[in-house]
Amino acid sequence: MESFYKTHTYLVEKVQSPVRRLLMDEIDWSHRLIGIKGSRGVGKTTFLLQYAKENFGGSRCCLYVNFNNFYFTQHSLLQFADDFCKQGGKTLLIDQTFKYENWSKELRECYERFPNLHIIFSGSSVMRLIEDNSDLQDIVSVYNLRGFSFREYLNLTCGTEFKPITLKEITQKSTSISKEICSKIQPLDYFEDYLHHGFYPFFLENRNYSENLLKTMNMMLEVDILLIRQIELKYLSKIRKLLYIIMGDAPTVPNISQLSVEIETSRATIMNYIKYLKDARLLNLLYSEGEEYPKKPKQLYVQNTNLMHAVYPENINREAEYKTFLYNALHAKHKINKGRKNSDFLIDQELNFKIDNNTNHKPSAKTFYVTTEQNASGKNQIPLWMLGFLY
Repeated sequence: MESFYKTHTYLVEKVQSPVRRLLMDEIDWSHRLIGIKGSRGVGKTTFLLQYAKENFGGSRCCLYVNFNNFYFTQHSLLQFADDFCKQGGKTLLIDQTFKYENWSKELRECYERFPNLHIIFSGSSVMRLIEDNSDLQDIVSVYNLRGFSFREYLNLTCGTEFKPITLKEITQKSTSISKEICSKIQPLDYFEDYLHHGFYPFFLENRNYSENLLKTMNMMLEVDILLIRQIELKYLSKIRKLLYIIMGDAPTVPNISQLSVEIETSRATIMNYIKYLKDARLLNLLYSEGEEYPKKPKQLYVQNTNLMHAVYPENINREAEYKTFLYNALHAKHKINKGRKNSDFLIDQELNFKIDNNTNHKPSAKTFYVTTEQNASGKNQIPLWMLGFLY
């Protein structure tokens, strides 16, 4: 146990989180079992350590453990939690949960046997902690940690302290909000950099960002999809090829029959692969109102623009890039469907959004035009960058 405390103390002392993540204040920390999901690379480990640092300092009542540790090949989580509680432990932070074989069953046992113990664990975005997990369905509270928003990226790179803005505020007061923000910085001076390398926190590291992201993407495929979904390694090449084809055309209307021919597998398998790529936060699926998986999506999007630049650095379509950013930004807090009439997206089954710089549209209370200019000059216009302030 002492070796775990030493590691915990070292990691908490060294953790650096230059931007405080909004999720830190959105979680109800009173829940006894909390799951933090997120794609590989968004900073789940840093998030857990930052929580420990902010709330417990050097107290031994909180302990961070990683299931990478070979200790757990011969010792059970249940026994470890028992020992921790006997030594006065109150909060257990668990990382790399999926690497422990009976993690969900033993988390349930810990929850029932130790009523004074709080457990917060990280999980891959591919893990369905509630939908497919009868052990945890009625006891776990699940939250999603996303990559940096444009707002968080600005606060980090510019030293600003911009607060998140709700969609209601943006649709009602975009002009005044834009003036206030632009009086402090010029957002478009930073927007292209964010689209290229601002979503994943590891842009702060002194390494080639694109190469690091490509490595992370392959880990998503090899570990988050193959290992967790228990898919044989021989199918990895098919999934990689499928992703590459889709990303080259996205946003695209998927032709499942054509894809099945190119990948040399069945239509049903193609749909499964697309779902896995979506769960790994590599793709986004756009459906019409009232439709969802397993139906075929109306369009496939790359999950975020950084992925586009990593895979197709010489072939970036600006319109596709801007739509990808808009989908990703709105999806954080809102339900997105295929837009009505000629709009790009329908938000919360109420508001239509379309990327369009034309200022001569007839005003409508339900339709908003997203401009790629720094400031909106027409009615019902919203600057694209401003949607990056939603979280």
